[in-house]
Amino acid sequence: MTTRTARKPAGRIAFIGAGPGDPELLTRRAYAALTDADQVVYDRGVPETLLSAIRADAKEDAQFSPAEGAPGDVAKVLLSAAKSGLSAVHLVAGDPFGHDAVVKEVQSVARTAVHFEVIPGIGQAEGVAAYAGVPLPGVRVAADVDDVTTLDFDALAAAAQKGSFAVAVDAGDLAAVRDGLLAAGVEPGVPVGVTGDGTGETQYTTTSTVDSFVAAALGFTGRVVLTVGSDVAERDTLSWWENRPLYGWKVLVPRTKEQAGAMSARLRAYGAIPCEVPTIAVEPPRTPAQMERAVKGLVDGRYAWVIFTSVNAVRAVWEKFGEHGLDARHFGGVKIACIGEATADAVRAFGIQPELIPAGEQSSEGLLAEFSPHDEILDPVGRVLLPRADIATETLAAGLIERGWEVDDVTAYRTVRAAPPPAEIRDAIKSGGFDAVLFTSSSTVRNLVGIAGKPHARTVVAVIGPKTAETAVEFGLRVDTQPQNASVPDLVEALAEYALELREKLAAMPAKQRRGSKVQGPTALRFR
Repeated sequence: MTTRTARKPAGRIAFIGAGPGDPELLTRRAYAALTDADQVVYDRGVPETLLSAIRADAKEDAQFSPAEGAPGDVAKVLLSAAKSGLSAVHLVAGDPFGHDAVVKEVQSVARTAVHFEVIPGIGQAEGVAAYAGVPLPGVRVAADVDDVTTLDFDALAAAAQKGSFAVAVDAGDLAAVRDGLLAAGVEPGVPVGVTGDGTGETQYTTTSTVDSFVAAALGFTGRVVLTVGSDVAERDTLSWWENRPLYGWKVLVPRTKEQAGAMSARLRAYGAIPCEVPTIAVEPPRTPAQMERAVKGLVDGRYAWVIFTSVNAVRAVWEKFGEHGLDARHFGGVKIACIGEATADAVRAFGIQPELIPAGEQSSEGLLAEFSPHDEILDPVGRVLLPRADIATETLAAGLIERGWEVDDVTAYRTVRAAPPPAEIRDAIKSGGFDAVLFTSSSTVRNLVGIAGKPHARTVVAVIGPKTAETAVEFGLRVDTQPQNASVPDLVEALAEYALELREKLAAMPAKQRRGSKVQGPTALRFR
């Protein structure tokens, strides 16, 4: 029998295209390889937002470092890691084979016995052109260039005659590109779009012509994408990324971290840049006796109804259930009412369908309007469990009692004021650095003002419902918009609609009036 010497497990190398920049455009294959990697070497063209998204999901001990040196130097780093049994990645902007240096690295690795793969990504030029609203039909020419001296300007000139082309270059090379295009015979008046921060939160496109785009792009830094040709005019109808209702708006989201995610995701879908500032922290009750009795009462059939007024209340009850080894089956026979859809979704997540959600106003008043009075014959059990925050108002409990119900109003959790945000956030709030703020409850108004100060008068104020609006007015705020239904999706939708109305009003103003308008924010600035 032959005895073999134990060897280290073989490592591997992946050359991964990060795409044009937006983390959502990373392919599933690329994401899987990155989150499984032990070492990630990245190029300077990879946006920090994408790197942050990868770091958040990467292995705890994964090492990240910038690519430095010649292609041979980077290849040595990757090979050293792979020969140690590690999974190494070189992450590049756009597509790996769109970079001559990366091609040379792959060639170096291919001469060894180390296993490697190349995971393609959307090229920067082509991807950003789509985000800028410039199609590249017919003869498609799109190039990501590290060295403009390698550009075939004659081929680009031919492409411009037949349609359009896109090229990704460093902003510092724009003058060289202009000179090369003019020398190759491209007409000075051919349309040009220059896009900075392509597919990013602050993507911006300026349009001009071949002879003037360098001056039009003053202030652009890093990688930019030029789109050249007649199709640049299509931006008027096809520009979608920069034309989203809240594009470029910095929106303050004063919610706890657990609650802010869904709202921030919706805001980003509309183009906003959300900034989450927790105004409250959720803590258990000081004494657990009330909740212990409530859980026992649920199991023993003491209650006809449980009314949930917040997602936090749902979590508090289920955490207490978990402590006692209980599950959804122990809710058998108990009806559940929820004050709104977000709370109902939290209940559904545990496998239970609520019996009552207000069809109209999603508030205490809305729930009471649809909650049936107690009937001794139809409702042999006449008690309601109301697990809530320690600072909840008495409206709901009082209304239930008026309808003949006995109410166990139980403190399920405490809300305490969060620590103040960093100084730069506080300054931005008070000086108008935020274009809008979304308030989802009266407590978010009180606590934000308490820990950070009152939002500036130019900041658009959106509130979730009438009670929140009343509190905002009490604190001297002007309420600009409020949805018909008190829910997070409707609140974000109301802000988006307000932004569109604002844009239409500004577009209708004479230029002089726009400049003198008190309306602030990205929407106003686009018309100045």
